[in-house]
Amino acid sequence: MTDLVTWAELGGALAAIGGAAYARHAHPGAYWSAVGLPLSVVRLLASYSSTMEACGLTVEPPRWRALAVRATTRREVRPVPPRRGVIRPTTTGLRMRLRLAPGQEPADLTASVERLRHAWGVHAVHVRDVKPGVVELRLIGFDVLRKVRMPRRPDGGPLRIPVALREDATAFVRDYRAVPHELVLGATLSGKSMYLRNLLTGLAAQPVALVGIDCKRGVELAPFASRLSALATDPDQAAELLPALVKEMEDRYDLIKARQGIAPGTPEELITSDVWGLPEDERPAPIVLFIDEVAELFLVATRKEEERRDEMVTQLIRLAQLGRAAGIYLEVCGQRFGAELGKGATMLRAQLTGRVCHRVNDEASAKMALGDIAPEAVFAACAIAPELPGLAVVGDTSGGWSRIRTPHLSLVDAAATCRTTAHLAPDVPALDAFRPHIPPVPAGEPSGPLATGRPVTE
Repeated sequence: MTDLVTWAELGGALAAIGGAAYARHAHPGAYWSAVGLPLSVVRLLASYSSTMEACGLTVEPPRWRALAVRATTRREVRPVPPRRGVIRPTTTGLRMRLRLAPGQEPADLTASVERLRHAWGVHAVHVRDVKPGVVELRLIGFDVLRKVRMPRRPDGGPLRIPVALREDATAFVRDYRAVPHELVLGATLSGKSMYLRNLLTGLAAQPVALVGIDCKRGVELAPFASRLSALATDPDQAAELLPALVKEMEDRYDLIKARQGIAPGTPEELITSDVWGLPEDERPAPIVLFIDEVAELFLVATRKEEERRDEMVTQLIRLAQLGRAAGIYLEVCGQRFGAELGKGATMLRAQLTGRVCHRVNDEASAKMALGDIAPEAVFAACAIAPELPGLAVVGDTSGGWSRIRTPHLSLVDAAATCRTTAHLAPDVPALDAFRPHIPPVPAGEPSGPLATGRPVTE
């Protein structure tokens, strides 16, 4: 009887271990809440002081405290770690605020995140500066980028689109007011189009004019034609659309000058205000220009095409330099974007503040996106695996960078969102001539341009 009980207990233990291993792989969120969270809290509480001391994050206590300890307990005075706040569990990890000791800075903790991660048995540790003397440690229990689940209440708003998930389980928000122009690079099947799709559908729900230039005959942006205010599907159409956008930008500057009483002949470069200072009833709608495969605008074969290219590049540079104040923003996508494209390429790239680099085919492409703003991020971009489409490294001119991953959004769902929000497209008379034609749907057939079910290619 005893042997039977022993074998039954052993079988139950093995089943529990197997179930936990399966849950950890298939349902990491549930495993973290049931098993990982309690274990990590116990490790943290039991080893906090010793771990901080081993990582060199302790300091000598104040003299008055040392004297008090010697007088009352006669114990050895040990260095003190940063004062720990309340541990706040989350669905993806833990959050805990630390008050730094005198002489410490957030960089000291940042340099020790790998050691803290191993000591407390978590997937990653991130440090965020809250205020002078206070930092927040965000412990992540599992790889949140393996299966992306966006936060329930992302921090969105006008021209603020939660488009991806950061590796610290917070939403990456594309804020056009803070970062007006962005460059998105990535090889084929890297997830670049998925990023563009999430961004476009997020903007579709806002009163924003969406303009597309897709020189691949419109195969990427045509499914969203019902929401687009203008669409160019080849370089010839783009050469007509860009001057219209530049003229719209100039008209908006004239509107600003008229409202502020500035002389009509004042150069645009000397105007420091923007359309957001206008009354709401006079303010023109913001315009976001999406350019898919920007290299197609640069590549030429004849002298005539070279002249057209130079004109388009000049207009793009003007939009990048002056468009923000007029409420015109650029989202430039491509596989490579370097000096080999021709005159004006590097000048245009320098105006694109935000950078998103998906998996690329060589290190030089990663340097084109991130090398001039965050050199250490180049190695992270080169390490992206092909089996993780949508994973990218995002940076800006402040030098900060992080890994993100875009959630999956089917082309059918994205196109349906654009159809249901088509009425939100603002009226921009300068773009009426370029509005894409939407053919009527025959009775009995699925609506929208995705009836053929074209698979995702990027």
